[in-house]
Amino acid sequence: MKLIKKILIALLIVFIIAQFFGPEKNEGDYASIDAFITETKPSPEVKAILKETCFDCHSDVTRYPWYDKITPVNYWLADHIDHGKGHFNVSKWDEYNLKKKDHKLDELIEMVEEKEMPLNSYTWTHTEANLTDAQIKAVIDWAKGVRATYAEELSNQ
Repeated sequence: MKLIKKILIALLIVFIIAQFFGPEKNEGDYASIDAFITETKPSPEVKAILKETCFDCHSDVTRYPWYDKITPVNYWLADHIDHGKGHFNVSKWDEYNLKKKDHKLDELIEMVEEKEMPLNSYTWTHTEANLTDAQIKAVIDWAKGVRATYAEELSNQ
């Protein structure tokens, strides 16, 4: 019994010390999203949907929940954010060429249509990110409209 008690105390000490360390935060400026918003011109409804469901993991700006202060949860969240930004980062929109922008919107359409985005692990704690069928349609219609513009621009090149 003494060994188990010592192990539990050691684990508790490690857990407490770990709270003083954490990953780098993704706390950029909303201005980094301006190029994406200006170019793709989402309606106010779609812009609100994107802000509530996409930007936390797919931009340089994250609104962190209270539980982000707990290690190791903060590392798990940082990994999700890094992974999301690796696939699609609206803060880097002006760095993408036209073909890549079109491809990213095609992926967005597919992921939202298949209800693979937002992730279930995100919607568990962000219930406002559970998209209704009408919201899904609004996002898809907007993205398809932007892709049509890009297709026209690509054909003129």
